[in-house]
Amino acid sequence: MSAVLVRGEEWTSIPEDLYIPPDALEVILEEFAGPLDLLLYLIRRENIDVLDIPIAEVTRQYMTYVEIMKAIKLELAADYLVMAAMLAEIKSRMLLPRPVAADPEEADPRAELVRRLLEYERYQAVCESLEARPRVGRELFLPEIPMDGRNSERPAPTVTLEDLLSALRAVLRRENAFAHHRVMREPLSVRERMTHILERVRSDGFTEFSMLFQLGEGKRGVVVTFLAILELVRESLVMLVQNEPFAPIHLKAAA
Repeated sequence: MSAVLVRGEEWTSIPEDLYIPPDALEVILEEFAGPLDLLLYLIRRENIDVLDIPIAEVTRQYMTYVEIMKAIKLELAADYLVMAAMLAEIKSRMLLPRPVAADPEEADPRAELVRRLLEYERYQAVCESLEARPRVGRELFLPEIPMDGRNSERPAPTVTLEDLLSALRAVLRRENAFAHHRVMREPLSVRERMTHILERVRSDGFTEFSMLFQLGEGKRGVVVTFLAILELVRESLVMLVQNEPFAPIHLKAAA
């Protein structure tokens, strides 16, 4: 048997004259958290409907538990005695005759007790669901890695100007890979270009064919202008005139 030191003296066996007082060790298991918890336990044990509680039977069983608790520890029964008095009051009110015109729900002395029991039952269900969740230190354990006292400081890296320039060049190469050139096309209308050409040509003079084109618009502008001239010729709104082969072409508005 392992040795035990009592006031500096070593003991290897239990003394024969050892006396332990009856109240030296006391274990209290809190089976019920309060009077409502005890009352709800009695109702569930007897499969009683909470909305229709037999007050006489529940009060009898309740007082049996209160007497046991008073015998074990009196201070624990203070709150329970208040509930016992409430049950006795409800029982006496149920024995009295009720007014005929009274509302059944308002006239029922058990209504307030039923409301408190239902509310306590909801809170108890929430507490049980929270208790069932895993906890750190009970179901979950955080890993702990012991340190051997080594110096974990890392020296600052040495960065040269060449390293910074190399990193910058790498970033610029990646940026060029995502570069794009977006060209927005300007919408051109043949009908609008026909109106513009009719405003420039006259019936009493000639306009050179090449002067009707705006080279700044690019190929699309040239094609749209050419189509507009052909459409005007087809509709006999303008005339094309050329004095000799390979000579400049001129336009004139139709009379």
